[in-house]
Amino acid sequence: MSFPHAEIEAKLDYAFKDKRLLEEAFTHSTYAHRYRVKSNERMEYLGDSVLQLVVTEWQYKRDKNASEGTLTAKRQKLVCKDALDSAIDGLGVWQYLRAVGTQHNLQGKAKSSLFEAIVAAIYLDGGYRAAKKFILQYGNVHFDVRVDNPKGELKEYLESLGAGEPRYKVEKTGKDNAPLFHCVASALGQSAKGEGRTKKEAEATAAARLLWELQGKNN
Repeated sequence: MSFPHAEIEAKLDYAFKDKRLLEEAFTHSTYAHRYRVKSNERMEYLGDSVLQLVVTEWQYKRDKNASEGTLTAKRQKLVCKDALDSAIDGLGVWQYLRAVGTQHNLQGKAKSSLFEAIVAAIYLDGGYRAAKKFILQYGNVHFDVRVDNPKGELKEYLESLGAGEPRYKVEKTGKDNAPLFHCVASALGQSAKGEGRTKKEAEATAAARLLWELQGKNN
């Protein structure tokens, strides 16, 4: 069966120039050993470093008075396994991982490693800026934006810049008993996506990510 490049690229919102990088990112070691192809383990190693740098850079720019110890503790929470697992769930790409057996039987860090491998693939294909954009846009890593009311704070931030209110577009997928809402928040020519089990949660996530992105751009 052919590899579904287009389907995955649509979910990642990134078109690869070198499709082989995408295939490698989605190749688990079990599949690689059986079929004698490259696994995503080396990409996982690289992606972890890129992810750490993106988060560290953002923290450094935003938390100007935080100590090294405080920044380190916060960063650990931002890039933990649970956060990266959630990112893969939100992207809806876990089922594309090439592995021997089923994904349900894979143990340990297979899911979080996939996110890191994707980051590495994008970095190798499009450079640091492309990888950074992907992480900030789609990495459900619960960035510490210190926002209790994301939609309210985004609105206030835009008002402080003399801009209009943000726009939200929400779509629902999944079964009625297990829905997943996808939201795109837009303002000042920028947009960010959020996912959630409720419309409110999806909008809040999208608003927090857009606020993060806009503040980073203007800092």
